[in-house]
Amino acid sequence: MRYKVLGKTGLKVSVATVGTWAIGGSGWGAVDRQDSITAIRSMLDNDVNIVDTAPIYGCGYSEEVVGEAIKGYDREKLIISTKCGLVWGEGAPKGGRDVSGKSIMKEIDDSLRRLGVDYIDIYHVHKPDYLGTPFEDTMSAMMKLKESGKIRHIGLSNFSIEQTEECMKYGDVEVIQPPFSMIDQRERSVLEFAKQHDIGVMTYGSLGAGMLTGTIRTLPDWDPKDMRFVFYDYFKEPKFSKAQKLLKSLDAIAEARNVPVAQVAVNWITVHPLVDTALMGVRNKHEADENCAATAWELTAEEIAALNEAVAEYERETPADGSPTKR
Repeated sequence: MRYKVLGKTGLKVSVATVGTWAIGGSGWGAVDRQDSITAIRSMLDNDVNIVDTAPIYGCGYSEEVVGEAIKGYDREKLIISTKCGLVWGEGAPKGGRDVSGKSIMKEIDDSLRRLGVDYIDIYHVHKPDYLGTPFEDTMSAMMKLKESGKIRHIGLSNFSIEQTEECMKYGDVEVIQPPFSMIDQRERSVLEFAKQHDIGVMTYGSLGAGMLTGTIRTLPDWDPKDMRFVFYDYFKEPKFSKAQKLLKSLDAIAEARNVPVAQVAVNWITVHPLVDTALMGVRNKHEADENCAATAWELTAEEIAALNEAVAEYERETPADGSPTKR
């Protein structure tokens, strides 16, 4: 396993993070609890030291699974990342978004209970809300949690540069978590901004929600409510065909190295200079072991250049409007 320093936090993080959105099950099809626990533990046993989750993933279910999976591991050696700001149930505001200090103060205790821990290493504001909550209120609550010891570091997920700058006026912004992959670089400027300010970068959607594993070669016919349709735009035309063209570049390297296509994609993002650690969604031991195996080797400079050119061509050929974060 390779490691990088997560910006100003000083945390030494594995380049792969256990991603648990799909483990939550909501919008991702059937999920087996024991398979999920085994997958998380397989990542940890392969020297991954950071796990990312969120309350909204299955309405608390994902955090509970993570809490069960980390039992027996040395807590001081684990980095636990979760989020606040997306709520559910009766009285939830538009889109379920509430980043008010009052809501955050309630959410933290619920997350600590579900995870079975005394503190959270990285606590992200999941998304800005539609209520017009001042970021001063949001960050004031986050700073109070940091001062109390309930959280160690403050993160922002799905925030624009302008929103991040506003938050920085009122507290410590130490980590960001935007979407980023070979087929989704619309937030690249946010990553560049973070690097300029020594803010740690965790990326999600690293394997393009499965597209970059090479297992999806025909236009999918999923349930319209499937999160891959809802959240990403490359499982439909015109981007789907362009993504398939990009996959041919991964195929060539995978064949030459005799490794699965997914390992090429994992390798590319984990050596990327703008990325400190990349979330890898896993639902079973096979996926976990394959993701970790990709960190045991590195692409050559020539291979990276070839992939970067393929990515650049994909960017030129696909429309750049819209954002997967749906702000």
